[in-house]
Amino acid sequence: MQHDIVIATFEDHKKADAAISNLINDGFDMSNFSVVGKGYHSEEKIVGFYNIGDRMKLWGKYGAFWGGLWGVLFGGVFLTLPVIGPLVVLGPLALGVVSVVEGALEGAVVIGGLTALGAAFVNLGVPKDSVIRYEAALKADAFLIMAHGPAAEIARAKAVLELDEPMEMDVHRRVTEFAPVDQLAPVAI
Repeated sequence: MQHDIVIATFEDHKKADAAISNLINDGFDMSNFSVVGKGYHSEEKIVGFYNIGDRMKLWGKYGAFWGGLWGVLFGGVFLTLPVIGPLVVLGPLALGVVSVVEGALEGAVVIGGLTALGAAFVNLGVPKDSVIRYEAALKADAFLIMAHGPAAEIARAKAVLELDEPMEMDVHRRVTEFAPVDQLAPVAI
């Protein structure tokens, strides 16, 4: 099944949080949204993460931000990626990242210079040049909000996200859904 994706880059968690609040207030189905950003900063001394049922707790600078989103977005993963560092990925994109990691461990995917997050984007059909920009933004402590769905819904999400003045925003048309691990195409970059 093909759909469109909008990816907005926000300079900090406060702007990303405001954008998510506006999307919720406008009645969007949050199961179609993902948020990606740093879990904590290296200068922090105590960092922890735990998950009990549908609740999550992350200690650190953005703990309240991530904890609040955990109940709104569906599924998540906390991982450390080379070069980028520790990231939290919430929403359907988390499944894509986990699928890439599992596939790589099983030999199904060759990540080829991209992180697991980058490979998940490429598996969706996002162009490599865009993926490189997203990874660079994350490395610089920005936050990504991604929505996927029918073109009309993505156009509406884009209009709402623009109200919060993202640093940049891209729409990728006619991309694919996340595939199960055993159906992932090799990513050779």
